Amino acid sequence: MRTLILASSSPYRRELLARLGLSFSWHSPDVDESSLVGESVIDTVQRLAQEKARALAANFPEALIIGSDQLAVCEQRIIGKPGGHDQALEQLLFLTGKTVTFHTGLALLDSATGTIQKTVVDTQVHFRQLPRAELDAYLRIEQPYQCAGSAKNEALGIALMDRIDTCDPTALTGLPLIALCGFLREAGVRFFESI
Repeated sequence: MRTLILASSSPYRRELLARLGLSFSWHSPDVDESSLVGESVIDTVQRLAQEKARALAANFPEALIIGSDQLAVCEQRIIGKPGGHDQALEQLLFLTGKTVTFHTGLALLDSATGTIQKTVVDTQVHFRQLPRAELDAYLRIEQPYQCAGSAKNEALGIALMDRIDTCDPTALTGLPLIALCGFLREAGVRFFESI
């Protein structure tokens, strides 16, 4: 089994990758996550996913390195991590009754060959129309201040959502496992060695 590295400090991405039952380690890449002037959201998440993987390549020259990045957009406005209660409440008040598109970039770098596989997986989240008091109560319970869109779909935040449309439900949490499994298989990883 090749060394597998997750280029991320996100505990959510670690939890998702652990579902595959593969041995891996994780390291935080030192990457400026700013968009470039004139760059589309899709180009940004694709570029950043690749940059995160490449940032660790020198330290792991024989590894398979996973990079991922995500941006959310609603009505042409980028929806970031709120950072605190007041900002999260303002964000949810803007999103209530609307559809948010989460663009999740994924890259798998084979640092031995320089080969990189990449994709962007989109997820549309349709938020329920909810009153301010409910949104405020949700935030006080879950405190999702480090989540773009101020809601955790893998926890109580699912109650804020009316519908989720995606080809990969794990993409919303930040690491599209269906696409990643395809990339890993292409790189020679086998998932069911005991069979």
